[in-house]
Amino acid sequence: MSKVRREVPPTLSRRDGVRPRSPAEALEPGRAPPRPRGVRQRKESRVISGFARVVSGVMTILLVAMLATGGMTLLVGHLYSRPGPLTVSQTVVIPKGASSNDIADDLEREGVVSSRWAFMINYLVQSRMRPKEVMLKHGEYLFKPNVSIREVIETLSEGKSVMYKVTIPEGLTSQQIVERLKSEENLTGDVAQIPAEGSLLPETYSIEKGMTRQELLERMALKQKQVLESNWERRQQGLPYTSPEQAVVMASIIEKETGRADERDRIAGVFVNRLNKGMPLQSDPTILYGIYGGGVQWGKPIMQSEKDAKNAHNTYQIKGLPPTPICNPGRPALEAALNPAQHGDLFFVADGSGGHIFTATLKDHNAAVSNWRKFEKEMRARQAAAKDGAPEGTEAAPGEVARNPITEIPNPPAEDAGGEAKAAGAAAEEKPAAVPATATASTMPLPIRKPKR
Repeated sequence: MSKVRREVPPTLSRRDGVRPRSPAEALEPGRAPPRPRGVRQRKESRVISGFARVVSGVMTILLVAMLATGGMTLLVGHLYSRPGPLTVSQTVVIPKGASSNDIADDLEREGVVSSRWAFMINYLVQSRMRPKEVMLKHGEYLFKPNVSIREVIETLSEGKSVMYKVTIPEGLTSQQIVERLKSEENLTGDVAQIPAEGSLLPETYSIEKGMTRQELLERMALKQKQVLESNWERRQQGLPYTSPEQAVVMASIIEKETGRADERDRIAGVFVNRLNKGMPLQSDPTILYGIYGGGVQWGKPIMQSEKDAKNAHNTYQIKGLPPTPICNPGRPALEAALNPAQHGDLFFVADGSGGHIFTATLKDHNAAVSNWRKFEKEMRARQAAAKDGAPEGTEAAPGEVARNPITEIPNPPAEDAGGEAKAAGAAAEEKPAAVPATATASTMPLPIRKPKR
C-alpha cells in the first residue's frame, strides 16, 4: 500500500495555546505572540519619563504664553492706534513733577483717553522700546478730537505744548521788565534778584504755561549775550569804547533818544563824534536814570535843577559814558552802537514830526532850535484853545496833565518815551521854574540843546 503524503495546514498544538478559528486568523493573529522564553523584560526609566513630562509641560506653557502674548499685542496695538473718545478739542495742563500715573489720571479725567490702564500699558511698552525718545513732559497741551493714545504719547514726549507770547518792549529798565513779568498770568514763581541793567534782550518770547519768571529772565540774558557777542565781532573799528559792556551803555542811550529805525545809526554817530572830541554827551534820558534809577518814569519833565544835579549818570555833568546802561536796549540799538554812521554832525534837535534835525555847527543847531520854538509856541496855543473850548466837566484833574486829542499821540510806545524826556528837558532849559501843565501836554518830541557852550 503506497503511502500518500498530504499537505495539511499547520496547526497549533494544545500546548501552544488556542487553535485559530480560521485560516486567516492563523496567518494574521489578532494578538501579539508572547515574549520568547529566556528574554528579560526591559523596565522603563523613571528619570527619562519625568524629564519627558517636564519638557511637555514647559512646551505647553510656552505655547499658551505665546498665544496670550500675541493676543495681548494685537489688543495693545488696537488700543494704541484707534481713535480716542474726544469729540472736541481739549486743553490739559500737566504740572511739573507729575508722575506717569498722575498724568494718566488727568488724561482719563479730561476724556482724552478712554482708560488710564490702556495709556499706562502703551506708555510702559513704548518707554522700554524707545527709552530716549518717550518721556512725558510737563506743560499745557491742546489735544484734537479723536486723538489716539499714540498721538498723545508723541505729543507729551516731544513737548508740543501750547505756546504763549510775551513781548518785552525795547527801552525798559530791568526793574520795569520784572514788574511786567509779574503781571503775566501764564508765568509762575518769584524773581530772586533784579538782573543787571542792560543784561536782558527785549524781544517777543514764546513761553509755555507754568514756566517760571526766573527761567524766562535767564533766557533773555542768554539771548542778549549771544546777540552782543555776534555784533561785537562785526563792530566798526576805531570806536571810542573798548568793551562789549561799554557798547551796551551807548546802545541804551541811543534807545532812549529815538524810536525811529532810520535815525539810530546817525544818532550813534553824533555821540561817537562827541566822545572822540572829548565833549559831554548831554543826553536827557541819562539825567532821569541818574535820579530815579530803575523805577524811572521816562515821560517825566526835566527841571534845570535836575540838569545841574551831579550824579554818575548825568551826562551834562560828566564826560564820557555813564558807568552802567540806563535801560535794556534792543537789537537795532546794539547794532547802531557798534556800527554808527560816519558823518560830521555834533548836534540834533526834534523837528516836530517825531524825527530830528542833525547839524554840524552850533550856529546851524541854534537856527534849528529857533524854528522848533516857533512850532512849539503854535502848538501850545492850539492846546490852550482846545482846553478853553472843551465842554464843561472835562477839565483835567488836579495834578493831571491836560490832553489835546488833536495834537497828542494816543498810547505812545515805550521806545518813543525818550522824546518826552527831550520835550521836558528843552522846556526846563528855557524856563528854570516848574513847567506848567499846558507846556507838556503833548507827547510830541521837544528839542534838546546839545551842547551848551
